[in-house]
Amino acid sequence: IASYIPAEPVTFTDYVDDDGLGNGPFKMHLSIYRRGDVAVIDWTGTADQAEGPINFHIHEGLCKLFFGVYMIMAFDPKVMFNEGFYDLFEIILPEGSLLNPRFPAALSNRLNTHTRFFDCQAGALGQKAPHLSMAAGYGTSPHFIFTGQDKGGRYFQLMELLFGGVPGRPLGDGLDGHAWWPLFSATPIEYIENYYPVVVESYRPVLDGGGAGLHRGGAGIEKIYRVLEPGSVSIHDDRETVPPWGINGGLHGETSSKWVQRAGSDTRERIPSKIDNLKVEPGDRVIFITAGSGGWGDPLERAPEQTARDVANGLVSVDKALRDYGVVLQDDGSADPAATEARRAEMRTARGPASEFDFGHIPGISAAAE
Repeated sequence: IASYIPAEPVTFTDYVDDDGLGNGPFKMHLSIYRRGDVAVIDWTGTADQAEGPINFHIHEGLCKLFFGVYMIMAFDPKVMFNEGFYDLFEIILPEGSLLNPRFPAALSNRLNTHTRFFDCQAGALGQKAPHLSMAAGYGTSPHFIFTGQDKGGRYFQLMELLFGGVPGRPLGDGLDGHAWWPLFSATPIEYIENYYPVVVESYRPVLDGGGAGLHRGGAGIEKIYRVLEPGSVSIHDDRETVPPWGINGGLHGETSSKWVQRAGSDTRERIPSKIDNLKVEPGDRVIFITAGSGGWGDPLERAPEQTARDVANGLVSVDKALRDYGVVLQDDGSADPAATEARRAEMRTARGPASEFDFGHIPGISAAAE
């Protein structure tokens, strides 16, 4: 606390896209400062509670746990986890806000706000120690639900959690199409197709989904479901409007999107990231694209051969390699050292010093860090 939390407040702001009812984005504002030996975690300025189910009624003890564990892991991992840190935090959770809603409040999709809590935490603490922090990730636990009755009249319900880009970190690249929660794993496609009237036509990382950086942000995933029976689809996701930010010179990752392609049509129809009971018919396709994550560190410092490998693996396009990493590729796919160094020198001169944070474009919002 003495080493990494200053007496003057450090503030950070991020946003939950919406509450599924047309309201949003919802501001999450965090101030951190030190009063003697105590770290004050102040969420004053966070948006009022939502009408939709994104409120996160967090207990102050859980808030202390998140910050205590984070600071030990990021700043001094030699310290063993213990309960001694609880007395070293003061938590301010304004009543009636997204993090301390008044009854009654809808809470069932609070994971959007939960994971944005972690993003604000990393953004605030990272301002004094960006070399020890991480960028922003895909921002929730996306889920896909398909319900209906099969030809035998039997009710079915498929619920699948999907994953996205885990952010770039001090130790290396983020993870592609991975869960925030370590014990979660993807449902085998063979299982889905064997037990439910669904064909999974493709499952792949999103090209250019991860933000550029010395350590690349993890890519989101694109999963295409073709339904074989009539039914209803419900979807829950976030980071469709507000991109996952990059840190320490890293660039922001790509946002999520959802689409329906009706049977016999070549046209995709955009649908919201939070929707209930969308009617689908046999042959309809649902295209589920999750968000990527931000990059960590200056992308112009990344080894050119790493970017060339990302291009070969379908994670980075040739255009992005040139535009964001300054890597010039040869006909055989390898990096051209001389041309790359010349290109990077031009980019450094035009850009100037790398930014502490890169938030991308947030519609209606000029900046996220304060």
